[in-house]
Amino acid sequence: MTATRLKNIPESATIKMSNLANELKSQGKDVINFSLGEPDFNTPKHIIDEAKASIDRGETHYTPSAGIPELREAIAVKLKEENHIETKAKNIIVTPGAKQAIFEVMLSVLEEGDEAVLFDPAWVSYDPAIMLAGAKTVWAATRRDNGFSPVDVNEYITRKTKIIVVNSPCNPTGGVYDRATLKEIADIAVDKNIMVLSDEIYEKIIYDKEHISIGSMDGMEDMTITVNGFSKAYAMTGWRLGYVNIPKEIYENMMKLHSHSVSQATSFVQYAGVAALQGDQTCVTDMVREFRERRDLLVSGLNKLGIKCARPDGAFYAFADVSEYGTGDEVAELLLNKAYVAATSGGAFGNAGRDFLRISYATSQERIREALLRIEKVLG
Repeated sequence: MTATRLKNIPESATIKMSNLANELKSQGKDVINFSLGEPDFNTPKHIIDEAKASIDRGETHYTPSAGIPELREAIAVKLKEENHIETKAKNIIVTPGAKQAIFEVMLSVLEEGDEAVLFDPAWVSYDPAIMLAGAKTVWAATRRDNGFSPVDVNEYITRKTKIIVVNSPCNPTGGVYDRATLKEIADIAVDKNIMVLSDEIYEKIIYDKEHISIGSMDGMEDMTITVNGFSKAYAMTGWRLGYVNIPKEIYENMMKLHSHSVSQATSFVQYAGVAALQGDQTCVTDMVREFRERRDLLVSGLNKLGIKCARPDGAFYAFADVSEYGTGDEVAELLLNKAYVAATSGGAFGNAGRDFLRISYATSQERIREALLRIEKVLG
């Protein structure tokens, strides 16, 4: 009775692990949840206040499907000033979360027989979105010793390649691509007429490197689809607000899919998005400062325990090599059941991650210290 297109699609590994953790919590267990990519901070007050004011103004009805003009214009200004991407509001579609934008892009660009290149390991929802579009994922190698940056990208390109997915800072590794890496990808895209989907949802959460948008590079203005959102930078995961900057030739088809499915992002949430972009950004810098401290605490603690873990340059994930204790699947199960510490197996993100755990440090330093003590007792 179910559609065959869904039979080979796995459930989200991160959400699955979080559900298992919540099940243990419901049984009274003190679970430390490192599985979900969700900042534990409250949404900044000025954003909440604007959402309330929007509701009080009666802005609770349908909006234009692509988004309210004020938000689309604010996004275009942001992309031009911060990311050096030449665009206009008419190229922006506001979506209920960045994940929805990615899903719509895949269905709008890919079709049966096409190929999409992912850099292994990659976020869990890219591959299912590619599969649902009827296309094939080609997993391209990365270098562990260089923040899991891509190597020899051209070897994975065929005449069927339609799109290359770039995610920097990267989920799950926290890696940040440098200019040389992005230029290699951009040169291939321009030379072979391949679109690049650049997922920049973690761009604000970056520590020791510079964020570079591939859409700002020479020749990439019409070859790049830039996806971003508000969930990570502004602790707005439950608000479901994202956006995509998309070339004109794809825009019209994506609008068909968007308008026939979700219709629009929530009206008053869009006005909150304007406040997020145009308001004081101290909330972002304060959050990133705390993430940096947590990163250093967690990575240092893991390495002291003998668990090899490189220091991530962005996002809020540590990608720890647990191969001395088993596969990522085995260690994740062991820690959940014996230490009540929930982390996601790296194998959920691709074969290159099978010996790793993705540990989200979007939780307090106190809980990180407690988790390290529990991990030591189980693995020590």
